[in-house]
Amino acid sequence: MGRAFEFRKARKMKRWGTMAKTFTKIGKEISISVKSGGPDPSGNSRLRILIQNAKAANMPKENVERAIKKASSKEQEDFKEVVYEGYGPYGIAMIVETATNNTTRTVANVRSYFNKHDGSLGTTGSVDYMFEHKCIFKLKAKDGLDLEELELEMIDFGAEELLIDEGELHIFGEFSAFGPIQKYLEENNFEIISAEFDRIPQDTKELKPEQIELIDKLLAKFEEDEDVNNVYHNMKMV
Repeated sequence: MGRAFEFRKARKMKRWGTMAKTFTKIGKEISISVKSGGPDPSGNSRLRILIQNAKAANMPKENVERAIKKASSKEQEDFKEVVYEGYGPYGIAMIVETATNNTTRTVANVRSYFNKHDGSLGTTGSVDYMFEHKCIFKLKAKDGLDLEELELEMIDFGAEELLIDEGELHIFGEFSAFGPIQKYLEENNFEIISAEFDRIPQDTKELKPEQIELIDKLLAKFEEDEDVNNVYHNMKMV
């Protein structure tokens, strides 16, 4: 299996996210999607995917409907997606993705977490080049699927790697290929379980157990912050 898949699997085994955090994240993404593309899933491809992601995360249907309705109202706060880059302890590169209604608060908090854990907030582009920005689709594998044939066909749509794991089809592609891949899958009646973006480090750093513990403390601080959606790093997963 590919490097990207193996790294993702190792990271998910060590996932420290909570269900409440996941629901909050999806709710914000729905809000941003509705604001930009409207509340009708049939005309908003991003919203269709987010509804599937909510289902995969066991988010109650009424929560999803409430988030869409709230995002359509004038009273809904506008959330802005902002990405921060920096270094944690021992030179571990980190990318912090946020969705916030107050960038002043968010950048102050992110800087504080880095500083208090022997790290530093960097400038835009300071570590981004160390990561590959990918889109990942998880689907139900069709009976009798010819993986090699499908892979050859989907290369034209930006897919880079296809594999089957535990009865599920995983498709990896460049960040910019998200739209074309989604369109192909929907037009060919694939059942999409979830779809998301990821940042895969091109190289990883191996740390000692006591060093990993310090990194985990920093990750925990980010996890506690409601403005933070995702944190990516290049620490080797063990």
